Amino acid sequence: MEHISYTPRGVCSRHIDIDVENGIIRAVTFSGGCSGNTQGVARLLVGMTVEEAISRLSDIHCGMKNTSCPDQVAVALRKYLEEKTA
Repeated sequence: MEHISYTPRGVCSRHIDIDVENGIIRAVTFSGGCSGNTQGVARLLVGMTVEEAISRLSDIHCGMKNTSCPDQVAVALRKYLEEKTA
């Protein structure tokens, strides 16, 4: 199991933790943010591939912000893939 620890930028959540096993997301935890929304996003991601999550969550905006908590998950996962292949 691999653990991703990410500090998001431009959103209400303060931290995102993601566990990945064999390319599948096993757990997601947000610190801060809109509790109901982040819990919902976290539960929907469990069992999804990293690539599918990036595809579905990238470029989601929150209000007038050019990012969102889901988009920041995609950023974290993209960074994880880049570091893994480097």
